[in-house]
Amino acid sequence: MRHMKSIKHFNRTRSHYKLMFRNMCNSLIKYEKIKTTLNKAKELKKIIEPIINLSKIDNFNNRKLAFSLLRSKFSLFKLFDNLRKKFINRNGGYTRIIKYKYRSGDNALIAIIEFV
Repeated sequence: MRHMKSIKHFNRTRSHYKLMFRNMCNSLIKYEKIKTTLNKAKELKKIIEPIINLSKIDNFNNRKLAFSLLRSKFSLFKLFDNLRKKFINRNGGYTRIIKYKYRSGDNALIAIIEFV
């Protein structure tokens, strides 16, 4: 049975899953808009929103926690300096998922995930 298994593994090992979504988080912070499949965008939303909540309170501990998740100094500085000002008065819902089109190879639904 599938009780209490909320994350999708996308037919990858746990280490590959973590690296893939770490890379997607860094890309989303860097470009503020990325294209990916709909299922990956929904899973990315669950991962990136708690990281943005960390950035709203700028202290050393939150920076350490965010760096342990992102592993990128550029993303960390952009998150705590630029994006923090954008979301400081917002209680949640920092990202938006827009359905874009179907991929021609395997007919997967492509979505755009971006910051609000």
